[in-house]
Amino acid sequence: MPQLAINGGPKIRSKIFPASSPIGREEQAAAKRVIKSKVLSRFLGAWHEDFYGGPEVRALEKEWAKYYQVKHAITVNSATSGLYCAIGAIGTEPGDEIIVSPYSMSCSATAPLIYNAIPVFADIEENYFCLSPESIEKKITPRTKAIIAVDLFGQPYDADKINALAKKHGLMVIEDAAQAPGARYKDRFAGTLGNIGVYSLNYHKHIHTGEGGVVVTNDDDLADKIRLIRNHAEAVVERKGYSTLVNMLGFNYRMTEIEAAIGRTQLKKLKKRLAERVAHVDYLNEKLAAIPCLKPVPVRPNATHSYYIQTFRYDAKIAGLHRDKFVAAVKAELAVTELRETEGVKIGAGYVQPLYLEPLFQNKIAYGRQGCPWSCQFYSGSVDYGAGLCPVVEAMHQDILITTDLMYPEMSRRDLDDVIKAFYKVWENKNELI
Repeated sequence: MPQLAINGGPKIRSKIFPASSPIGREEQAAAKRVIKSKVLSRFLGAWHEDFYGGPEVRALEKEWAKYYQVKHAITVNSATSGLYCAIGAIGTEPGDEIIVSPYSMSCSATAPLIYNAIPVFADIEENYFCLSPESIEKKITPRTKAIIAVDLFGQPYDADKINALAKKHGLMVIEDAAQAPGARYKDRFAGTLGNIGVYSLNYHKHIHTGEGGVVVTNDDDLADKIRLIRNHAEAVVERKGYSTLVNMLGFNYRMTEIEAAIGRTQLKKLKKRLAERVAHVDYLNEKLAAIPCLKPVPVRPNATHSYYIQTFRYDAKIAGLHRDKFVAAVKAELAVTELRETEGVKIGAGYVQPLYLEPLFQNKIAYGRQGCPWSCQFYSGSVDYGAGLCPVVEAMHQDILITTDLMYPEMSRRDLDDVIKAFYKVWENKNELI
């Protein structure tokens, strides 16, 4: 008689997992405060006192800058918009190349396209999954403008080596810290390691305001440009007395007062919620250590991890079956998560498909039908997006990496134990899958 649920046996858990949501009485009170004020936004797309937004937006920016020990924090309506602002602020021009990660949310790689620049993919590290400094160095050309370094899964990038490469070649570093708020590398927060850092506040991130993001920098000029791009720069530069017009076509990337008020409340909870994530990850790693085909991914030396996602390396030779079969069997033993029921059980075989394999890059078509910006007259290089481009990321995605977010703060010890039982049940009955 089969034991595994995937073969018709009983599940370890049928009860839905609790929602991951930091929304509580404090957030409700913050939202009510804004509603009562009747000021849901105070941005004006003109040179005016309200060009910089309302009181909640400005307060969040001040508090964020203090928390992260940076000179400037600029709110935006999403981390995606924040990356767009950053790409524009560094003076990106058509035909420039920007080195990006193949293993991230798509905007980390498509942001250069907004300014008709060319994404160039470097491979990732085998142990930490951030961009490999060695791979980056091989991708640098005279056309390279910047590096977008992603703190993947909450792990800070190798700031010493990548920043040194950037300095050597005169490049800017934009840090996508969407998944790493509160993580540190040595004595600095993730997000503050490069020239510009970008955080995300969307609904499944550590700080959840629905949508939203924050951009940080210690550079006064970059901060000015980010604020201008965020809020209709073209209508502001003349009266502001800003003479540099490069990329001063602005957008509406503005945050609302309710989002800012909720963000202020949740920033106060970040340290505690991060500690809970770390404790849950440590518990799962300890309890799953006796399964020989699973290996927890290490934390970079001199760094801390914020664990947006917990990851394991899977050894098919030890297990005797492919990772995908193993993961499918574990998922069959468990239930979905409240508020994310349509996404299935939150355990993954790999992460996103390597981004260069998406149709946009395979066909090199972004604007119009002619292949712009790759076919643009301003681009004098050539770039390859074929399969095999980044061997490490392809191996991780196809065969090795297991991901899960079933370690968020709302998970109880009993919830975690059910996850552990599911992994052991599949390991102990793996012959049913062979």
